[in-house]
Amino acid sequence: MKKFLPKTFLLLCILSLTACIQPTDAQDQLITKLFRFGEVGAEKPGVVLPNGKMLDVSGFGEDYNEQFFQQDGIVRLRKWVAANLKSCPEVPSESRLATCIARPSKIVAIGRNYVEHAKETGSAVPEEPIIFMKATTSLMGPNDPVVIPKNAEKVDWEVELAIVIGKKAKHVKVADALDYVAGYTIMNDYTERSWQKEGTGQWTKGKSPDTFGPLGPYLITPEAIKDPQRLRLWLKVNGKTMQDGNTSDMIFSVAELISYVSTMITLLPGDVLATGTPSGVGAGMKPPKYLQPGEVVELGIDGIGSQKQMVVSYQSNE
Repeated sequence: MKKFLPKTFLLLCILSLTACIQPTDAQDQLITKLFRFGEVGAEKPGVVLPNGKMLDVSGFGEDYNEQFFQQDGIVRLRKWVAANLKSCPEVPSESRLATCIARPSKIVAIGRNYVEHAKETGSAVPEEPIIFMKATTSLMGPNDPVVIPKNAEKVDWEVELAIVIGKKAKHVKVADALDYVAGYTIMNDYTERSWQKEGTGQWTKGKSPDTFGPLGPYLITPEAIKDPQRLRLWLKVNGKTMQDGNTSDMIFSVAELISYVSTMITLLPGDVLATGTPSGVGAGMKPPKYLQPGEVVELGIDGIGSQKQMVVSYQSNE
């Protein structure tokens, strides 16, 4: 005599099988990693799917700029990708990676924001954040060459966690500050130390030459970063580790920096806030070490990505 399975058991089996073969929906394709690619002046937006596939989303019709972030672009982009997944081409593997966002209205940076870095420079721990500006023309792709400027003598490295602002921030409370973050990325805050500290001692001058601000490769949305104060940062020169720190060593936290800066400078969507570097810079060594043409700088932040730059000499275009 044949035995039959209970109807409830059969129904559960069918439902389970149906769930397994359902097409991927928007929730399954939560995008937490954005990037840009292409030659200089012709960059396109891209996203990385949870399975690691890199897609060209230029069909979305927007770049990752102030307007994009101001108009809740990440949410809209996620919905668009879910609806247009099959029509998005893959990004060729040989593509150049560009800055992960389009040129922002400004780059605000913080000096001496790690306890050990302050010690290595022989400076007192700041009682309030040290703010300087970095020219937006210093931005370049994460793997583009860094150019030693004409007459430069002391080019140094600084791996930093960078914040991209997601909405207009003015007089923001510390408790609310992380709500203003669109995402996290990496900046190598290259610095010409003799221009920064010697003579008239102008920080912005030493921080702003062309190529002194590689940014990317990815913009990581807050959903993927559980705690921005628990991120390992590292940097190597010619394969030798120079910096190996953690954002837990920050003097002023990400939230405190956003709040503080917003009391005097209005932060706009897409603006970049560079949060300082850990110990291990060239200027802090005995004797100091500065970059030379032909050297290779590699750096990264756990959970965000990595960069790699070849150091090259200035070549006149005249």
